[in-house]
Amino acid sequence: MLSFGVVTLLTLLGSTGSIGTSTLDVVERWPGRFGIHALVAGRNVELLARQIAKFRPRIAVVADQEALDQLCRILKENGTPAPELAWGAEARVAAATAPEAGFVMSAIVGVEGLEATYEAVRLGKRIGLANKEVLVAGGKLVTEAMRASRAELIPVDSEHNGAHQCFRSGLRREVSKLILTASGGPFRETPAADLARVTPREALNHPTWKMGRRITIDSSTLMNKGFEVIEACWLFDLQPKEIEVVVHPQSRVHAMVEFNDGSVIAQISATDMRMPIQYALTYPERADAPVPRLDWRKKTNWSFEPPDFKKFPLLKLSYEAQEAGGSATAVLNAADEIAVEAFLAGEISYPGIAATVAETLERVPRRDPRSVAELLDVDREARGVARELARTPRSQARTETAVRA
Repeated sequence: MLSFGVVTLLTLLGSTGSIGTSTLDVVERWPGRFGIHALVAGRNVELLARQIAKFRPRIAVVADQEALDQLCRILKENGTPAPELAWGAEARVAAATAPEAGFVMSAIVGVEGLEATYEAVRLGKRIGLANKEVLVAGGKLVTEAMRASRAELIPVDSEHNGAHQCFRSGLRREVSKLILTASGGPFRETPAADLARVTPREALNHPTWKMGRRITIDSSTLMNKGFEVIEACWLFDLQPKEIEVVVHPQSRVHAMVEFNDGSVIAQISATDMRMPIQYALTYPERADAPVPRLDWRKKTNWSFEPPDFKKFPLLKLSYEAQEAGGSATAVLNAADEIAVEAFLAGEISYPGIAATVAETLERVPRRDPRSVAELLDVDREARGVARELARTPRSQARTETAVRA
């Protein structure tokens, strides 16, 4: 059980997304332990208005002036008392760094959440990290700031959260390997030759998890797992060669840590994001399970197999980008986001996602960003190159051939 005292107020970056709504579900379970200081969303103002009515935050932030006007109208029509309202990047940073915020949940998808999370780290906040781009794009900057401020960064992604729990079983110097599991996505058994005919609808049909559109596509290409390898390097001070990915379709084992003596500690739980969210919120305590527990009386079979790097080249590119260092992983992330958008819009084929990312990495020079602003400059450049590639069929055909080779 949790020990109760002063209520911890949260700033929730990305309140209307899947992690945001699950976080609010957990908060609702512990009304005497957690409250909401700020809800930060994008343009889903109808859902945000319902969240404001239910959780009564002190501040609500949206993407732009248009979204703010819509939110004001909805709150007025519903008779909901309005909190302090704001919009834009500066307002996101202010919400994340407010003295009242005792915990910041970083769950905005994309680099839009980077600056606010980075500034919260600089102030030494306790942060639940569900935004991959924070460490994939800005790992060096964020970890340097974290060491200086002694901020706590608790991973919320199920695999890293599982690894965080496994690492509690021994000393860092005793660890020989981190093993991250992947479901394998919907195309685990699809022949590589058939991937060119994959449709967005098929790629969005994940066999295990219910997630946003981009992360679902990334899971199908194993790019999501590549991002997790990069994140794990920064979170746990590991080299890429110390991280192994295994395909585990049942998604019950989320991570494993192998120690020097050959012992392996695994973290196992239900496939529900409320589990790692609650762990992050209550750490180092453990609260009663927010979802049904696993039933060990039922017969079950779990399987593990190595990933096919040739069939899913984005996983290999992720390892290579982390090894290259500097801005390579920021370019990787930016190019992937544009490529996924192009695939969902029907502009490129499914193999074209990896082709676009690979070519963008070739074209954008590697550099060493020393600030968030410089990092965002790299991000914009990479997005521009990726967009150009996605709109050039001849370039796509050439790069797809290169990736298959």
